[in-house]
Amino acid sequence: MLVTGVARQLGGRFVRRIQRDPEVDRVVAVDAVRPEHHLGGADFVEADIRQPTIARVLAESGADTVVHLDVTGTPLGGGGRASLKETNVIGTMQLLGACQKSPNIRRLVVKSSTNVYGSASRDPAVFTESTPPKSLPSGGFAKDTVEVEGYVRGFARRRPDVAVCVLRFANILGPAADSPLASYFALPVLPTVFGYDPRLQFVHEDDVIDVLRIGAHEPRRGTLNSGTFNVAGDGVLLLSQCSRRLGRPTVPLLLPAVTWAGSLMRTLGMSDFSPEQIRLLTHGRVVATDQMRETLGFTPKYSTAETFADFVRSRGPGLLPPETVARAVDRIAALPVPGSGHVPAHGAD
Repeated sequence: MLVTGVARQLGGRFVRRIQRDPEVDRVVAVDAVRPEHHLGGADFVEADIRQPTIARVLAESGADTVVHLDVTGTPLGGGGRASLKETNVIGTMQLLGACQKSPNIRRLVVKSSTNVYGSASRDPAVFTESTPPKSLPSGGFAKDTVEVEGYVRGFARRRPDVAVCVLRFANILGPAADSPLASYFALPVLPTVFGYDPRLQFVHEDDVIDVLRIGAHEPRRGTLNSGTFNVAGDGVLLLSQCSRRLGRPTVPLLLPAVTWAGSLMRTLGMSDFSPEQIRLLTHGRVVATDQMRETLGFTPKYSTAETFADFVRSRGPGLLPPETVARAVDRIAALPVPGSGHVPAHGAD
């Protein structure tokens, strides 16, 4: 088995866990950066998947399974958005080209994201795997995932003998979560879009490891480990509920002000408050997980609320007691939106 993106915590955890499975003989861990964490007994190869040398690495490994985890929304080390996009898109193209040439490859697992659906005002209440987005993402990580999945579909047509499993993860949270949304929730005060209280879904990093293992193995009886699957914990949380449970106050801003604040925070390196994240915090996103359960045969251990609770425990108390934040959020949510006569909805814990 060959695994990419192992310098990140998630990739390192997966490599250490998959080695314990008796049907896995050898794991070759690949990244352009040498990981700071240990990889157990895996063979580490320092290689950049953006370069054609990945074909030689794959050929020499003799791997029959590739788990591609190097598709992410946060740069590693000092890399910027340009290098991140190259790794996501160009790196995936190079890796798929190597897989296409390899006679040994039998399984391919690709880490994707529910960002492919975008976030827009006309979105359906719940996205299924076959629901087309109302508005295709125009940039950032969301656009990267759309392009990555397009290349993966092309590979699947050219190599129908390879079982391809694409896992669209909701926002990943947990004690070691490293994502733009985790950085946002770590802010002492949460900027929000005035008049909106989006529905959010999360998936726990432990569940991410478990479902990747399922995708990487031969299917059990009655399941099918190929196709595209939404992966998320049960239930949803409103952004106002998240702020209460964090004990962090919110600052509702009109959309232009939120966009300006996001640009400022990106410039200062405080958080990757990208336009796609602003759209998520405006309109939210909810996906159906029926196929994950019925076809893939996976049931998450953590619900969305339990995932967020574990994330909150790992971050420590916020600035204010949760009950104080709850009262403030309720008062703000009761204010009418200027010019619309609409009273924003809010949810009680």
